[in-house]
Amino acid sequence: MRAVIFANGSLGDPEHYRGLWRPDDLIVVADGGARNALAAGLTPQVVVGDLDSLPDALRRELETRGCQFMRYPARKDQTDLELALREAARRGAQELLILAATEGRTDQSLANILLLARSEFAGLKVKLVGETWEALLVRDRAQIIGQVGDTLSLIPLSPRVTGIYTGGLEYPLEGGTLEFGSTRGISNVFTASLAEVRIGSGALLAVRLAPGALKGK
Repeated sequence: MRAVIFANGSLGDPEHYRGLWRPDDLIVVADGGARNALAAGLTPQVVVGDLDSLPDALRRELETRGCQFMRYPARKDQTDLELALREAARRGAQELLILAATEGRTDQSLANILLLARSEFAGLKVKLVGETWEALLVRDRAQIIGQVGDTLSLIPLSPRVTGIYTGGLEYPLEGGTLEFGSTRGISNVFTASLAEVRIGSGALLAVRLAPGALKGK
């Protein structure tokens, strides 16, 4: 099962994402992310958070639609998005598609990206999506659909990422190592419509800049 999770950042043009949904997706929203889900034409099944960003009128509308609320106190040790990811995993999601998680406050955007590297999500397929980019968390291997000339950046999220092999890219890595904070993996280029990334250990974020439509579901 896949969970589509809307955070409370800026979604941009909802039409850009409509081809990404599956009929059996579990729709989970982090607090005010409910607005983003509704703008995208989706009704949340689960609303998670302290609800401080959810107007009363919108909350009542969601209640009439049968949404379930998982309410937490405002003074807590996790962000609403972290709680939403945990709730999706608890409900059996094997894939997480996360939207509107990085188009807001800089501190929260960075925290949301680093959150993906937590060991509790290690067994899940995780993708972040924006209007003109997508980012896939790689812990073993991944195939990334794009177009010749697209940019792909590899950003280590663990102290060391070892045994990196790439295919379909202009600057190949063969058994390479990237350390946290390294910029060596920035701005590679697709030479085919499919790029492959394999790693031996660690966690890597593969970010594709997508000037055209996002590919696939």
